[in-house]
Amino acid sequence: MPKAPPADLAHLAQPGAQITVRVTPRAARDAVILTEDGQIRITVTAVPEDGKANRVVTRLLARAMGVAPGRLTLVRGAAARDKTFRLLD
Repeated sequence: MPKAPPADLAHLAQPGAQITVRVTPRAARDAVILTEDGQIRITVTAVPEDGKANRVVTRLLARAMGVAPGRLTLVRGAAARDKTFRLLD
């Protein structure tokens, strides 16, 4: 199976932007997927305990956006599959 190219989310890298994602933990691989309808899906191999999956999601989202992981803050959904991040200035 060919590997999908990473999603390019640089257009979302606006200070103060809120980014909503759907997360699937315990997946086969780590990936950021931009669906045809514009939804962002992130799959991670990490387990959803002690914030492990959230840390991986933050790192993957930051890489896809071309920003430092420290600029992303999880504002909603720490224990849910649907999460909202805010990009700090």
